[in-house]
Amino acid sequence: MGPALGLAALLAGCAAPAGRIEGGTFHSAKGYTVKLPEQGWRVAPGRADLELRRDAPAGGILADATCDGPELGRSLPVLGRHLVFGLSRPVTVESDTKTVAGRPADHRVLRGVVDGREVEVESLVVEGDRCIHDFLYVAPAGEFEAGRRDFQALVESLSPGAAP
Repeated sequence: MGPALGLAALLAGCAAPAGRIEGGTFHSAKGYTVKLPEQGWRVAPGRADLELRRDAPAGGILADATCDGPELGRSLPVLGRHLVFGLSRPVTVESDTKTVAGRPADHRVLRGVVDGREVEVESLVVEGDRCIHDFLYVAPAGEFEAGRRDFQALVESLSPGAAP
């Protein structure tokens, strides 16, 4: 398995990529923005709005939003569990609620296996006015901490903006 670390498996069913990058900021066609990490990460094709990968230390970050459909009526903890369906043998390391961009968020850190490799995963599901924002960071268990700050900075930079 490459540096994507099974991200596609964890986020199967996400929307097609949509948006543009200007001045280090990703502008989603769904109306939100996030700032990209400064070094080492590259934009990769994927099914989410934004997928970033890094080879050394290995890791992957996804950002996506759902602005219609039945997901909007589901609770944040249920949506948070959906983000990690591709993770086998999950062990919860952290599970709490946070505030991101002034909005409630379900936050989890788990250890588990994807495609036969041990990984750590951090996920946040943020409730917006008209969209649910999903963020996911996956890295090999021994390399997880190396990219965690970059992921957290990306999440904290969320500006939900106007829904489409």
